[in-house]
Amino acid sequence: MGYPEPFEAAIMTVLGQQVSVAAGSTFGGRLAAAYGSPSASGLTVFPTPRALADAPQEELRSAVGVTRTRAATVQNVARAVVDGLVLDPEADPVALRRALLAIPGIGPWSADYLAVRVLRDPDAFTPGDLVARRAMGNPSIRDAGTLSESWRPYRAYALFHLWTSATYSAP
Repeated sequence: MGYPEPFEAAIMTVLGQQVSVAAGSTFGGRLAAAYGSPSASGLTVFPTPRALADAPQEELRSAVGVTRTRAATVQNVARAVVDGLVLDPEADPVALRRALLAIPGIGPWSADYLAVRVLRDPDAFTPGDLVARRAMGNPSIRDAGTLSESWRPYRAYALFHLWTSATYSAP
């Protein structure tokens, strides 16, 4: 349920907003190729917060192929981490959500998704997630949140089942 590197999770979340998983992965690969560093194994290490925070915005936008707004959000998150935002599974969920929502470009969906991926909260849920809502029969965001209440304290697990059911159909 978690993500091995919280900063990478936050940036990949931004890159994956309102696009397909494939497009978000492509953007992440381009970002790593442009700003990451080689490792001894020959793999590329994800860019550091400082590398992304200091990159010229138009250069970052062009290298990754995202909008100016998305590039700005990537840099806003990187700068928040450079300035002391701690993305850690042990963080206070309320304080982290508040801090994330204070970053320009980060909305409720991203903050909720990061509660699942960074905090590894088994009860976190993304009521605004389009794929999950489709799998639930297309309720409103409010109704999706209400429907998810019956899955407490394991709503994140239900979320993964919803994503899986929307992705894979039975033969």
